[in-house]
Amino acid sequence: MTDTTTFAPTDPDAAATAEPRLIAEQLSLGYGDRLIVDDLDLIVPTGVVTTVIGPNGCGKSTLLRALSRLLRPRAGSVLLDGQVITSMRTREVARVLGTLPQAPVAPEGLTVADLVSRGRHPHQSWLRQWSSDDEQEVGVALEQTGIADLADRPVDELSGGQRQRAWISMALAQGTDILLLDEPTTYLDLAHSVEVLDLVDRLHSELGRTVVMVLHDLNLAVRYSDHLVVMKAGRIVAAGAPAEVISVELLREVFGLDAAVIDDPVSGRPLIVPIGARHVYGTVGGADRPGVKGRDTPGDQDQRPYD
Repeated sequence: MTDTTTFAPTDPDAAATAEPRLIAEQLSLGYGDRLIVDDLDLIVPTGVVTTVIGPNGCGKSTLLRALSRLLRPRAGSVLLDGQVITSMRTREVARVLGTLPQAPVAPEGLTVADLVSRGRHPHQSWLRQWSSDDEQEVGVALEQTGIADLADRPVDELSGGQRQRAWISMALAQGTDILLLDEPTTYLDLAHSVEVLDLVDRLHSELGRTVVMVLHDLNLAVRYSDHLVVMKAGRIVAAGAPAEVISVELLREVFGLDAAVIDDPVSGRPLIVPIGARHVYGTVGGADRPGVKGRDTPGDQDQRPYD
């Protein structure tokens, strides 16, 4: 893995002034004989939403597994609050960091309340059994995710969006400051994806959680993130605020995608518009189409048609 192209200044802590709590140093990861992530450095900004994006197979989920202590590095280390995470006890990590894997499955018949209660496991011991405090934390987590009225429903009877809320509620019940979410919108339609990401945004903005997630949908990643980390072939090639990172050149070189980048009429952030083989005639940047403001377009910056 020799690609070292950089498309934007890598300034991981620019989005937050708080001391970083989760750091990867010279991290190399793999499975069997296959090296997936090679000599990677990452500082996760505290108190913001960071999203890792990149093409399939670039190592996004593998990186998240290492950050959550589910995968031991081949080289390098992950530091959580200054400690090497692999040297920490599982229960100790789980009290600080909550992880939601991709497409988790609950045992058949398990109710929402029972699932969320499992988030309190790191706080239990033979000296400390289930208490009214645990019951209260579960209730608060259900309220925060808006599913208190579903507490007695089996998880396998919920809609996709409700099910993801239940799993996020379990992570909240852990009482952790840091949440790692691996593709939380997997298998969800657009409406449910927005519903789940609105919830993630509130966890950050209202509850002060630090969130790190992996997303495939680039426009949703731009809309819901304070900080983007772009990966290619096991390395980070760009990091920073979405407006600083997303460009026509990056989309072409990292994702192999020819696209225009315009201003999102709702958020004002970059909006990626794939060109593809079938496209509407118009000038670059949409100058002849009312309501579309050009930001960044492929090729020459003249008024030629897309074809």
